[in-house]
Amino acid sequence: MPNDALCTSAPAPSDEAFVREVTRPAPVPFVPEVRLQMADDAIELWETTESARGEIGLPPPFWAFAWAGGVGVARYVLDNPELVAGRSVLDLAAGSGLVGIAAALRGARSVRAAEIDAYAVAAIGINAAANGVAIDAAFEDLLDGDGAPAEVVLAGDVFYERAMAARFLPFLERARDRGAVVVVGDPGRAYLPRERFTELAAYQVPVVADLEDTALKTTTVWRLAPAS
Repeated sequence: MPNDALCTSAPAPSDEAFVREVTRPAPVPFVPEVRLQMADDAIELWETTESARGEIGLPPPFWAFAWAGGVGVARYVLDNPELVAGRSVLDLAAGSGLVGIAAALRGARSVRAAEIDAYAVAAIGINAAANGVAIDAAFEDLLDGDGAPAEVVLAGDVFYERAMAARFLPFLERARDRGAVVVVGDPGRAYLPRERFTELAAYQVPVVADLEDTALKTTTVWRLAPAS
C-alpha cells in the first residue's frame, strides 16, 4: 500500500471511532474472503481527515481503500498458503491491513503490520477483528532496518514514487539478504526495478476508478530475486 516517509500524528483513542464513522464494512473486490472498512470517496475522505487532524497536507487515506498492489498480494497469499503458513510475517506499509489479514487467514504463525498513519493502525485493528484474526499493528517506520525477525516480508504498491522507492528497495534487499522471503505487489508503478524481481503471478484487479483512472489494473506479484 502507498505510504510516506514521515510519521503522522500518533494514534489516539478517538481514531477507531473516526475510522468507523467514515467507512463501512464490505468484502474486498477480487478478495471476497476478506472484509474491510472502506470509504466511498477518496477526495472527500482526505478533506475530512485533514479537518479532523487540523492539518493540511496529510498523506491520502490509503487505509480506507483496497489498493491494487495489496489486493494482488492478498490474492496470491490466499491461493498459495505455503508462502506464509507457520511463518512470521511482516506486512509493510500495511494500509488497511489487507495483506496481513490474508496471511493470518492462511496460517501465519504471527503477523505484524507496520504503518506510519495512526488512522491506518486503528483501521488494521478493526479489520483484523472483523476477520477473526490477530495482528500486531505497529505505528512505526521500519525502513532503516531489515524487518527482522519476520521470515516473510509482504508489501503492496510501494514503488509509486521515486523517493519512497529509494527507501523501500534497500529495506527489502536487507530483509532478503538476512534470509526473508520478500514478495511485493505492483500495478505497473514507474519506480519498480523489475529486473531485480521474479514474477509469481499477474491479475486483473478491479480498482476504484477515482484513484486509478481505470476500472481494472493489471497487477503483478513479484518475489525479490537473490542478489547477483
